[in-house]
Amino acid sequence: MNPEETQKLIIGESAIARQLKKGFERLRFDEPGVEIQFRREFVRDRLKRTRENLFLMLSVLVAFGLADALVVGESARTGVYALQFVCLLPVIGILIGLTYHRRPHQMYPKWAPWLAAVLGFGIILVDMRANMGGVTALFSGVLVYIMFSTFLLGLLFYEAIGVSATLWALYFAVTMLSGAPESTILYNSTVLLVTVVVSTTVNYSVEEGIRHHFLERHQLRDLSTTAVRDGLTGLFNRKAFDDHLSRHWSMAQREAVTLAMILIDIDHFKRYNDEHGHRGGDECLRQVAHALARSARRPLDFSARYGGEEFAIVLYDTTREYLEELSQRIHESISALAIRHGDSPVSDRVTVSMGIAFVVPQLERSSGGIVQAADEALYQAKLRGRNQTYFDTETSYAAMRTGYFRKPLKVA
Repeated sequence: MNPEETQKLIIGESAIARQLKKGFERLRFDEPGVEIQFRREFVRDRLKRTRENLFLMLSVLVAFGLADALVVGESARTGVYALQFVCLLPVIGILIGLTYHRRPHQMYPKWAPWLAAVLGFGIILVDMRANMGGVTALFSGVLVYIMFSTFLLGLLFYEAIGVSATLWALYFAVTMLSGAPESTILYNSTVLLVTVVVSTTVNYSVEEGIRHHFLERHQLRDLSTTAVRDGLTGLFNRKAFDDHLSRHWSMAQREAVTLAMILIDIDHFKRYNDEHGHRGGDECLRQVAHALARSARRPLDFSARYGGEEFAIVLYDTTREYLEELSQRIHESISALAIRHGDSPVSDRVTVSMGIAFVVPQLERSSGGIVQAADEALYQAKLRGRNQTYFDTETSYAAMRTGYFRKPLKVA
């Protein structure tokens, strides 16, 4: 992903914002990754409720099995029991098992529609078999299943309409083959079709609301993220940097571990701006920021735009060896960008100077001390000719007066 694509996903041009503008009449998100994320969250958020619904269906099925012993004729009772306890119960058991799978967001949506159709077909066969025993009221069980199963089983609209239409067709076919009177077939099929239309219409409205809520919730998250991001580079902004540094300073004090800060400055950036204009300067900043974000990639590494052409990286619990390796990697990644800088006395390409402060936070010092040390180290890197890294030592850090910052070099 290039810097401009990264930027679009971070600020107002996010996939969520674009999807909200376009809408989703077909109940599908066409922005990259949004539909996948929605389906994953849909399963995750409803997993517990779906599992409870399945246990409820299991209990109801057992209860109906006991009731059938009283109302179903002796000749049909064996067949009804066989369908209920050999076909229906295992299917519900498999569905319950899928909710306990270690990857339920993948397995449950994959198998639930098929198993829902098998379960519905089993209920249709129970109805047919019960009719042989002189019980016709079980048709209402088919209606109830089609009306509520899509909600109880956590199916989305297109899955629900597929299952419902399949069950309607199967019911029509089975009743035709059973030799039922045409009037009964016509009446039951019509009632069942109306039930399918009503249930899927309600399902559409419910899912539309769920999708709207998903987009609005994520848009709020985007806006929250935007508040701590730099609008140009997509890195965290100065406020986020200050908050992050303060938290990690306190953590490092408690844990007695090292904390490092790298202050990075683009060499002779004013001259680059004068040569290429502000648009070219902005593009240069974006590319450098992207290179920094790629270089500092440990879980707790934190990159920010510190101000102007300066960037900062905070590293928790690190070593000098890693910092040396990282600084070399940053220099190489900036060089690999091959951004021409014809007015630089250092190189014909854009380069950076870096100052690194590497300390164990002291209880009597604030986080401003490490910023001050990194600032001093950056000054020394510039003083020594730029396009290099300078390490601040623990000794100079301890001796510094907190709050004193050297003025920037007056070099064009």
